[in-house]
Amino acid sequence: MSRFLLLMAHSIRRARTMVLLTGLLLAAFQVMLVFVARFIANSGGFEQLTALLPPFARELMGPYLTSFMSFAGIISAGYIDLGVLGALVAVVVAIGTVPAAEVESGFVDLLLARPLPRRWIITRSILVMLLGTLTMLTMMVLGTWLGLEWLAPRTAKWPTPKLVLSLAANLGLLMLSWGAVALAVGAVSRRRSVASALVGFLAVTGYLLNYVARIWKPARSVAWLSPFRYYAPFDLVMGFSIPLQHVLVLATICILGCAAGYVLFARRDISH
Repeated sequence: MSRFLLLMAHSIRRARTMVLLTGLLLAAFQVMLVFVARFIANSGGFEQLTALLPPFARELMGPYLTSFMSFAGIISAGYIDLGVLGALVAVVVAIGTVPAAEVESGFVDLLLARPLPRRWIITRSILVMLLGTLTMLTMMVLGTWLGLEWLAPRTAKWPTPKLVLSLAANLGLLMLSWGAVALAVGAVSRRRSVASALVGFLAVTGYLLNYVARIWKPARSVAWLSPFRYYAPFDLVMGFSIPLQHVLVLATICILGCAAGYVLFARRDISH
């Protein structure tokens, strides 16, 4: 067990800078959103923003538009923004493909030269992924809370703690599902760059597929293949609960991806 703890400590040290910098950046983004929402609220500009949106955007957002054109809606948008999604998915993919990087560098050869079970390498990656995800989302939530405490007008209606935590939890489950996909791909890849590029391509394709399915009915027949299909932050902002089926699908992706990582890494040939 002491060897496993040393491996964990080594992996956390390697990932901490990336995780902490991303968390700080996203926390600062949440504070900035509060500042922006405060400016719009003080100038009475939410109605003007709605009027400035082009018709296709109003049609695309539908009933969600009213919920987002408010002080609480602007704050909530930070958990849905494409840049935020991209940054978080990129971090978990980087963590999930660590086994491929260690095979490529020969570090796995050094590890397995000692009495270290292969499964510990995958277990380590899963735990680091969980810790990294929890750390970044916690920093985002703290950024939201600090921004509201410092900058929110007294008359503004804050997003409820339940809404913020639900958005963060839903986002975290989406991240872990892509991290599990990256772990499965990384468990059989010899090059980290190849594994990361493949998962990145799948993530972009899945996002675009889910986006197109909202406006083009034929795409809905295959949209169920995208994990983004089961990411439902808009429902949360509207005051609805996330469908249990969506949670179960994302959780199943996480479990199957991690299980595939164990099996594939145990059976692969890591010799150079």
